[in-house]
Amino acid sequence: MTTSASGPIPVPLPGAAPVRTRRPRIGLVSGGLGAYWPQFPDLLPTLRRSAERVAQRMGQFDAEVVDVGFISDAQEGAQAAEKLRAADCDLIVGFLTTYMTATMLVPVARRSGAPVLLINLQPTESMDHATFDTGQWLAYCGACPLPEMANAFERVGVEFRSVSGYLEDERAWRRIGRWIRAAGLRASLSSSRHGVMGHLYPGMYDVSTDLTMVPATFGGHVEVLEFDDLRVRVEEVTDKETAARVAETREVFTLDDSVDEDDLAWAARVSAGLDRLVDDFALDSLAYFHRGLNGEVHERLGAGMILGASLLTARGIPAAGEYELRTSLAMLICERLGGGGSFTEFQALDFRRGAVEMGHDGPAHLALGGRRPLLRGLGVYHGKRGWGVSVECTARHGPVTLVGVGQTRDGRYRLVAAEGEAVDGPLLAIGNTTSRIDFHTDPGEWTDAWSASGVGHHWALATGELLPDLRALADLSGVELTEVRAG
Repeated sequence: MTTSASGPIPVPLPGAAPVRTRRPRIGLVSGGLGAYWPQFPDLLPTLRRSAERVAQRMGQFDAEVVDVGFISDAQEGAQAAEKLRAADCDLIVGFLTTYMTATMLVPVARRSGAPVLLINLQPTESMDHATFDTGQWLAYCGACPLPEMANAFERVGVEFRSVSGYLEDERAWRRIGRWIRAAGLRASLSSSRHGVMGHLYPGMYDVSTDLTMVPATFGGHVEVLEFDDLRVRVEEVTDKETAARVAETREVFTLDDSVDEDDLAWAARVSAGLDRLVDDFALDSLAYFHRGLNGEVHERLGAGMILGASLLTARGIPAAGEYELRTSLAMLICERLGGGGSFTEFQALDFRRGAVEMGHDGPAHLALGGRRPLLRGLGVYHGKRGWGVSVECTARHGPVTLVGVGQTRDGRYRLVAAEGEAVDGPLLAIGNTTSRIDFHTDPGEWTDAWSASGVGHHWALATGELLPDLRALADLSGVELTEVRAG
């Protein structure tokens, strides 16, 4: 069984192994006010035990932890700051074990160049007020410096964020985990390579975008490709490789009787060529479209993309049609957060059952998990030139998140998101991904609210509740997040 980030695929996937991303590097510094140590001899050992427990819990996340130890004054803070700067961390976590001055952590925040998260985790849920002396109370005093840090960070121009709780507080550790995942995603996006191949679907003003805004917003690189880059690689695919991909496709998909064998063989050949293209250009995502004319090779390539694009998406390399770069970015964000992310647009509103129907013809995320994916033969792709095979699947019932990347009048990118629930109901059988989403309000009112966000007419549909992680990503990246609700 192969596993994608968003869930198990029931059969082996053709092509290369699923994508593995770099683990985020998390810097950890703990500290307290050194003036206390001679006054309360038992305090420092108590705080060090707490720091050791925090380091242990941090190590349980899927991250590399750089622990620079315990600091007691501004001089040690400056030394820790230099170590963390040299470590090139994706996130700095400062553990406030008791009161400490802002001079101890401002250098860390200023010099590291990474976002900073302060955590205040007292030893237990509550003090034993009847027996505690001053030294024991001070071990619970990590909340005291939080407002001081917030004020100082504001004045020196450092974003402030914190998590407060107690050492074994799972709620607090879930929140800490969100910041770590967001830091990892931010780092992953900063080094990602995004392919755009072909040209804009004619007339789609909303899809048109400024390529420079990708590195400006998320970092990374945009590689501009021609369909000829794919053509030459498809021409190199052998009959043996094509036959192997056809056989593998039969393992992954249920094939409808409408599938033409020649169309399947062509889609398999294009799929193998796509794998080569992605490997040769080291792509993390791909947006594509080419119209073509009169059955020539570029039209056939464009029409043969759906199988290969779906398999790439299932491996963790999102591929979106209609040259939808911003949606392939949204799909990649969903993938890295563990929710998959399938190319999606509105299909219809079901006022009788209170659902919004959405999906797309073209590439799908096979780990949506609602049922085994089906490959259907189509004589025509509505609104596009070409013919061939298309993927039909749906999201498993339960929580889902929509994620889009919109673009404002001044060119800036913004994240747009909403949570709903995938529910049961009738589905189209036309070779599209189709899911029925209940937003627990009038479908028409919700559709108006979503459209007014400026998201554009495509987005990613992911499984799970991703809004908390998206809020953390938006905070760390300095990107506006619009959360859509209605009713």
